Amino acid sequence: MSLKVRKNRSTPPPEPCALTECMRIIAGAWAPNVIWHLRAGPRRFSELRLDIPPVSAKVLSQRLRELESRKVVTRTIQPTTPPSVEYALTPLGRELVPALEAIVEIGHKLKSTKRNSEEGNVASNSEAML
Repeated sequence: MSLKVRKNRSTPPPEPCALTECMRIIAGAWAPNVIWHLRAGPRRFSELRLDIPPVSAKVLSQRLRELESRKVVTRTIQPTTPPSVEYALTPLGRELVPALEAIVEIGHKLKSTKRNSEEGNVASNSEAML
């Protein structure tokens, strides 16, 4: 016997969907991390590599180009010898920071809830063994 498919009672998102649009802007591995590390001010490529150790140079370069094309990040060539490049958030990029901060805050809560749940399981398992 198969289960009956229930009708979705939530209202459909407006067209174009704002959530989908926002997620499209920050899509891609490491893109939120790049935005996060640029929130305090401009950073050079090598500094971002140090900020985000697991990311490869190739992927970081791709993400920076994508974020620049999405108008989230600006790329400025500094007139130094040798020339250096700095990346900074655009006004749109800065608007994304509170959303990322909220996600981080929820992540901490989820991590705490999971840790408390695991500690409770260990305690109840210990009691069961007595």
